[in-house]
Amino acid sequence: MHILTVFDHPNPQSFCAAVAEVFERGALDAGHQVERADLNAEGFDPRWTMADAEADGTTPPPADVQREQARIARADAICLVFPLFWWGMPAMTKGWIDRVWSWGWAYDQLDDPNRSLQPTRPGLLLVPAGAGANRITANGYEEALNRAWLTGTFGYFGFSPRRLELLAGSEGSPERRDALLARCYQHGLSMAQMEPC
Repeated sequence: MHILTVFDHPNPQSFCAAVAEVFERGALDAGHQVERADLNAEGFDPRWTMADAEADGTTPPPADVQREQARIARADAICLVFPLFWWGMPAMTKGWIDRVWSWGWAYDQLDDPNRSLQPTRPGLLLVPAGAGANRITANGYEEALNRAWLTGTFGYFGFSPRRLELLAGSEGSPERRDALLARCYQHGLSMAQMEPC
């Protein structure tokens, strides 16, 4: 299995970076191939431009978008790793989705709302969050993110099964962080058998 990790954090020493690393180590230990798209290190431009707006499935998108689409085409499974910012995605991740998963290439559900233009593949989101699990659950944030990202965004892209793993309390104790990293390693090991949450 060829797994693409899409990583968004400017600090290569961050907890997010550790999450991506241990996930990939688990995938490698399971016998998979891994490829990483490091959006910050590679200087991906998240700004949606007229060139993006004019790409409609017949007009080709900009060259940087084509490169990202080629990465996706190679992938049998995709894992996105990014921190939870203001209960949403950082601008880099959101811009990557806006530009790369374009209409006419990734989706066109005008005739059939349940049909993606992409092949079915597992999709996993590993999202560190500073807030604790109790606060996230009590305020309904996890349910809202599941609806927005899993039912919405990634439901259009053929991600099946798809799962959001909120790594709550990632700003906590070293023991808490180690436990979260151990979960990410297990996700890498079991990516081929991933079950939805």
